[in-house]
Amino acid sequence: MTASCDAGEPRYGGSILVIGDATVEVVRAAQALESVGETRVLTAQEALLALPRLDADVVIADADGDDGGTEALARAAALRPSAVRILLGRNGGATPMASRAEAVVLPKPFDPAALSALCRLALSCAAAKRMARDVENENHRLRGLDTEATALPCDELGPLDRYEGVLTRSPSMKRVLSLLRKIEGNDTTVLIHGETGTGKELVAQAIHARSRRRMGRFVAVNLGAISDHLRESELFGHVRGAFTGATENRGGLFVEAQGGCIFLDEVGDASPGLQVALLRVLEEGTITPVGSDRPRRVDVRIISGTNRNLEEMVRQGLFRRDLYYRLLVFPIDLPPLRERPEDIFALATHFLNLASLAMGKKPPGISREARAVLEGYRWEGNVRELRNVMERAAILCKGGLVIAADLPVVWDHKTTNGGAGAATITIPPGGATLAHLEREIFLKTLALAGGNQSRAARALGLRESTFRFRLRKLGIASRRGVEIASQPVARTRQAAGA
Repeated sequence: MTASCDAGEPRYGGSILVIGDATVEVVRAAQALESVGETRVLTAQEALLALPRLDADVVIADADGDDGGTEALARAAALRPSAVRILLGRNGGATPMASRAEAVVLPKPFDPAALSALCRLALSCAAAKRMARDVENENHRLRGLDTEATALPCDELGPLDRYEGVLTRSPSMKRVLSLLRKIEGNDTTVLIHGETGTGKELVAQAIHARSRRRMGRFVAVNLGAISDHLRESELFGHVRGAFTGATENRGGLFVEAQGGCIFLDEVGDASPGLQVALLRVLEEGTITPVGSDRPRRVDVRIISGTNRNLEEMVRQGLFRRDLYYRLLVFPIDLPPLRERPEDIFALATHFLNLASLAMGKKPPGISREARAVLEGYRWEGNVRELRNVMERAAILCKGGLVIAADLPVVWDHKTTNGGAGAATITIPPGGATLAHLEREIFLKTLALAGGNQSRAARALGLRESTFRFRLRKLGIASRRGVEIASQPVARTRQAAGA
């Protein structure tokens, strides 16, 4: 009968969970749904343990079984509200559990054709929701591209590669994105290594967003920012009375990430005791709250990050070798920003756009002089430092173009090779007068400010009226001053002497 009612019907993606013992009704339900979608049959006890990691679109339970079936149905309602819940009830009689779980009650003995039709409708709706979500994500991505294009011309940047929130055009980072694409859809343990500020958490978020656990929570924790005596309580929770101040039970971050992903940044800072606990999570999938002797099962994907050399720490006995190899299943090395110069201008424009739009301003462009400053700086703070610099530039910029004077790294830039000629004051072998040096400073500052007197005054910490007065006293007109400043120093001295 099942075959006849399913003949010619499409098979949808998604999954169906049938909860109950091997009763006649449960067996009939499973047989009726074989050709509808992927169907699993679990006992109530198995279902309660498996529900946090299952992604079922339809959950069916037998109302006449033990209490575990209806309890699992209510648990499914809490964990996956979008799933359709069906209760097989005798003579259609409603039960308190049915209303609590907002379940559809199908009277017994049920019609297999009706159950199949109901599940097909539920799976088709779930498929439509997934498609709508994908379209919405793509629209968000395309809107982001449009925003970036306002100040980031394609002919200026060349080809950009994007992966969730990560964008790059450097070969080294494109190799990283290639690795990320290879682990999409699986739960492998990842170790991300990179200097502070290279974007380890952003990469971890991108990994989670493309995984099967993307509907679960992403929880990030910096182990270096938590004191030693609080780390285990923060991660694994505690029971009431475990220590002074523990006035109630607390689940901890691993419980918050149940069914999702936890990112352990600066894992190299983990204490020896915490390393043992992390190894237990990786090997057994259990945690033990502080003050308790009862392990608790968790289903969490672990991604870790570090800026330290864990291999060297293992040799020095500072990090457990067995934990190191459990974390090192899939290593990813993020290059520092100074080794990916192709990305500096692209990221600077991207961050400038984001900061400007957040302030309700039209994103400005970046002048050639400012770009030279950005690309000549070493960026010891990596991408994080670049983002902070561009946020400040968005505040300081008064026109439609960010100039060198708007960048707080402008004076550091004069110590680099890229900016030596533009920002260095040269003293001749025979010495120079104070007036000559003052004139040189004003000329160089005006050049860096693109001839904008207000910005040049701000860069020198002077009032604009004072700056203009000094210009007149030194015999410098703003436009002519910019032209003079662009000439060799020897020629400038000749002009001053004249």
